[in-house]
Amino acid sequence: MPDIALYQPDIPQNTGTLLRLAACMEVTVHIIEPAGFPISDSALKRAGMDYLERATMVRHTSFSTFDAWRRSEGRRIVLLTTKSSDAYTGFDFDNRDILLLGRESSGVPDTVHDLADARLTIPMAVDMRSINVAISAGMVLGEALRQTGTFPKSQS
Repeated sequence: MPDIALYQPDIPQNTGTLLRLAACMEVTVHIIEPAGFPISDSALKRAGMDYLERATMVRHTSFSTFDAWRRSEGRRIVLLTTKSSDAYTGFDFDNRDILLLGRESSGVPDTVHDLADARLTIPMAVDMRSINVAISAGMVLGEALRQTGTFPKSQS
């Protein structure tokens, strides 16, 4: 099942929202530190609500520790970026992909951009800069889960 990774997130509300999404979709969120806010229940609770206790979150102290871990696991980095012309809708996702989202204020540095196995964008209207990071993750994760057949099983 694909995972989500957040590179040095700035906004606790987005991180909380993504943890709620992860709990509902049964995916793991990797937080690549340092974050722009304290990673604590109180900083994330408002957006994540009572879903936080059901979310799986893994903290990595730096990008290098995250990168070493993902390489040891044979995982692919799929970077969601505005600096690509490759639409996520034409990409073949794998269930071991990690959807990497950059810092809300500045994305990821070129060194991280260059290490990505794939760089994808979301097609949008002309002259629009970007979509909120949590919404972007939800859109692309939905497609990745659909393609890999790894949506959680419904209890209904």
